[in-house]
Amino acid sequence: MKATEAKLLDFLKKSPQFVIPIYQRTYSWAEKECRQLWDDIVRTGADDRISVHFVGSIVYIDKADSNVTTWEPLLVIDGQQRLTTVTLLIAALANALGETEPVDGFSAEMLRGYYLLNPLEKGERKFKLLLSQTDKRSLTAIVGNQEQPKEYSLRVTQNFSLFESLIAGCGSDLAAVCKGLLKLMMVDIRLKRKEDNPQLIFESMNSTGKELSQADLIRNYVLMGLETDLQTRLYEQFWRPMEVDFGQEAYGTHFDPFMRHYLTVKTGVIPRLDEVYEAFKTHACSPDAATAGVEALVKDIRDFARYFCAIALGAEPNPDLKVAFHDLRELKVDVAYPFLLELYQDYKADKFSTIDLLASVRLVEAYVFRRAICAIPTNSMNKTFATFTKALKKDRYFESIQAHFLGLPSYRRFPTDEEFRRDLHTRDLYHFRSRGYWLRRLENHGRKERVAVDEYTIEHILPQNEDLSSKWRESLGSDWQRVHQTWLHTLGNLTLTAYNADYSDRPFDEKRDMPSAPEKGLKQSPFKLNQGLGLLETWNEDTIKARAGKLADLAVGVWSAPVLPSDILAAYRPKANAVTEYTIDDHTHLARGRSAVRDLFEAFRKAVLALDPCVSEEFLKLYVAYKAETNFVDVVPQAKRLRLSLNMRFADVNDPKGLCMDTTNLGRWGNGDVEIRLSKLEDLPYVIGLVRQSLELQLGNGGDA
Repeated sequence: MKATEAKLLDFLKKSPQFVIPIYQRTYSWAEKECRQLWDDIVRTGADDRISVHFVGSIVYIDKADSNVTTWEPLLVIDGQQRLTTVTLLIAALANALGETEPVDGFSAEMLRGYYLLNPLEKGERKFKLLLSQTDKRSLTAIVGNQEQPKEYSLRVTQNFSLFESLIAGCGSDLAAVCKGLLKLMMVDIRLKRKEDNPQLIFESMNSTGKELSQADLIRNYVLMGLETDLQTRLYEQFWRPMEVDFGQEAYGTHFDPFMRHYLTVKTGVIPRLDEVYEAFKTHACSPDAATAGVEALVKDIRDFARYFCAIALGAEPNPDLKVAFHDLRELKVDVAYPFLLELYQDYKADKFSTIDLLASVRLVEAYVFRRAICAIPTNSMNKTFATFTKALKKDRYFESIQAHFLGLPSYRRFPTDEEFRRDLHTRDLYHFRSRGYWLRRLENHGRKERVAVDEYTIEHILPQNEDLSSKWRESLGSDWQRVHQTWLHTLGNLTLTAYNADYSDRPFDEKRDMPSAPEKGLKQSPFKLNQGLGLLETWNEDTIKARAGKLADLAVGVWSAPVLPSDILAAYRPKANAVTEYTIDDHTHLARGRSAVRDLFEAFRKAVLALDPCVSEEFLKLYVAYKAETNFVDVVPQAKRLRLSLNMRFADVNDPKGLCMDTTNLGRWGNGDVEIRLSKLEDLPYVIGLVRQSLELQLGNGGDA
């Protein structure tokens, strides 16, 4: 590897051609990065005290071993974003200059002949910079003053237009722009094909501008080291179709999360978003993936990308599934995607019927929505869905999905009809994060002709205005303020209308009848949600609660819970462990009469059991276990203290006071690699904080969701 300092324009002038390999990401700089470069160029060019402005490095490798008699393009490993952006700026500047030359060497002809084109060459060799795919066609059209292709690059064309407008804003004073371009400095890094490892260098680069995504790193890892023919075939047959399916904009925002879901499916472990690349390399080097080979790996990714686009990006062709996936997306439950990807894989392999897949998607939707209404914390859902399919019996596929939902423990539970109905009555649904979603689902349930709810607004039948009219106060009764505060944003008081402005704060009878325009009144509303309102004489606490009850009954059917006969459900329940024969009195150091440790233990158990309703206690022969699904802390009573074992890695515990000890690979009663010795009651609050970390890790709150 050879690195030298160079002026960017000199570097462009002396180099015959730069080519962006097919495995590199597409051009991705947005307006923010382009404006930053523009501001730096203009600021530098306008200040004679600034001699240079550093813009990073360009890393490239010869396409073949070259000598002075060969003309070979240079393959860009790092620096595409800066090269492309400067090229777009120079192209816009050349168009704007016309016959002028504000700075020596900055005529339109010189800019094109030195930095944009190889004037004596033909075909693709004519262009100084060749991008890949859609970017390539758009850039060559700009540089060659040609019409844009039908499928053009959004980023390339948008940023070119941006520079045209910025240059136009300078009027005839373009000297600062020209001088700023002259001052751009970079590091010219040339790699030797037989001596340098481009992938390792690529990984270690900390480029100026937009950070490489995990997907960029993965694509390069898969394709960079392959022979050119195989590299091209795999890209064009598998990777390029993925990019097209995602679309130019969605690829940049959705591909990293997709790869995270894909790896969760393949490994059963949820990688952190910023560690997806490392997790992928581990997966790619696993015995199964290595044996199957790189082509099988890329094909598998492509298949799952197709499934993901169907689920997450609206590409599903089946109309019923398409609607169900859309409804699920409105709830923003990406954590369910690993489970759905596995189901969809079996669906495409004809192992799972369309009817059962649709019912399963609706169960996921109901599970998530019911838990949101019942205010159950969401921190366990990533782990719930990541491991869901491990519990299924694929010879009884949908039945086992229902059974697994019904068997989830308390903190992961599928809320019952009674719980869901009760909380629907009183929940503030106006400020619910997806209020359009639940209104649309209620209104369209059972309809063949769906109502476009987004075209209408939410109406508070009892107005939001705290200063209610005397007629409203009379309707609500002497306790009108409490009624208003309690029921204003709840299910019974909310509906849909196209006439929100007409209703305003009118009394109920006027909203119902609208004497001057009866077709606008609630009585004549075509919405299912408004059925029955025309029969009411008044609107008060009783009518709000009654309407909420009817709508809640409807909601129980819309977001229905799984139902299985008790005998079938019983077959899925784990076999009960034999009842333990041990009690607190079987532990010598906790027996009556040894009050110091017993009192400490009683205080500890009370605090641990209060952490969460799902926590249970079990006395074993040598220790006491506290568990949610499995043990999260074990207690070994000793003569003068309690020895606690936290079921977590020592590296994961946050212990500012340093009370924890690392017991990795040491023999101890209890589970986990963290030990704490509790001997003083005053240390209990801090110790319970440590215990809570182990519990939350088990509940699924130990990493980013």
